Amino acid sequence: MSPGLEQLARTSSPQPLPDAVDLVPFLAGLPDPRSRRGRRFPLTALIAAAAAGVLAGARSMTAISEWISDAPRWALLALGFPFDPFTRAVTVPHPTTVMRLLSRLNGDAFDTSVTTFLQARARGKQTKEGCRLRAVAVDGKQLRGSRTADGKAVWLLAAMEHSGTVIAQREIDAKSNETSAFIPLLDGLALKDTLVTADAAHTQHANGRWLREHGAHYIAVVKGNHPGLLRQLRKLPWADIPVDHKDRTKGRGRLEVRHLKTVTFRHLDYPGARQALRVMRWRKDLASKKITIERLYFVTSLPPGAATGEQIAGWIRGHWKIENQLHHVRDTTFAEDASTTRSGSLPRVMASLRNLAISIFRQDDHTNIAAACRYTARDPQRPLTALGIR
Repeated sequence: MSPGLEQLARTSSPQPLPDAVDLVPFLAGLPDPRSRRGRRFPLTALIAAAAAGVLAGARSMTAISEWISDAPRWALLALGFPFDPFTRAVTVPHPTTVMRLLSRLNGDAFDTSVTTFLQARARGKQTKEGCRLRAVAVDGKQLRGSRTADGKAVWLLAAMEHSGTVIAQREIDAKSNETSAFIPLLDGLALKDTLVTADAAHTQHANGRWLREHGAHYIAVVKGNHPGLLRQLRKLPWADIPVDHKDRTKGRGRLEVRHLKTVTFRHLDYPGARQALRVMRWRKDLASKKITIERLYFVTSLPPGAATGEQIAGWIRGHWKIENQLHHVRDTTFAEDASTTRSGSLPRVMASLRNLAISIFRQDDHTNIAAACRYTARDPQRPLTALGIR
């Protein structure tokens, strides 16, 4: 394509905003695992191209390599691939080159680069809410098709803002579990004015104490792993406590009614706990007409009056967004569990690239991630715009 036609083709596409956050500087500090003699392509160009391919819906290394091969000359130059002044061609990497690099990346350093970029990008898109607290959900996911050196599947623990931005991810040691990775996952994050939600496995005294020491609040679900605390919560005079919030939802073939009650109690056996919560849930299956009733108990460090009943109920329900809007999307839209990628850190890096794509789409107010991928794939400028690459 001639330079004139190439420029004309680009001007019809949306351009990056002048203040758009650029991914490339966040990748510049990554340690390069290649020897100096083997660095034909810039590290940032290869990773940014892989990120652009995933934004365009690529599910595998093959699909990422195809996106790079099909990208127009101006897009490859914007990504940072080398230009040969003699042939006037832009050299693109072989698919094996991309795979080898990603499989040798330092997973911790890459996750830090990705999540730092996402948080910087989110700052310009934050909206004012009725409460100053930022809600963060913590949950783990096993990459079923992957395998580590000892034959076990890769297991990742992630922290995601309820708004949809992934702010941390950590690989769990094969000989450990999610519980021991909770504090290392959140360590180093700015937790002041943050409310952390997690499942019952993370309701541990050490976790609650650590969060309060670092200025964070929590809503901790209490189940059978804390029998004494659960017994204490069940014995509270709930019949005499007024309902703080009610909501009713209908969808996915069922009708749900939820009542939230909150009570201040000074002697709860959990570090920093100020209030006890009970959610009573009635669920009716619209097909079978079967009705189930469930009582869920929580403790929170939030003092009375710090949040409304509606906000607390929203945070309790919002915790499952990390499962429904992140982990489930990685499985369905990006076929993560069907992937048999096993080379080095490649399973984790691919998960991080999917986190990056999903978080960007959530920040840009996309609710259907599959549709967002199709939209992005139709114009090679769109993934570059999303990544802030000019």
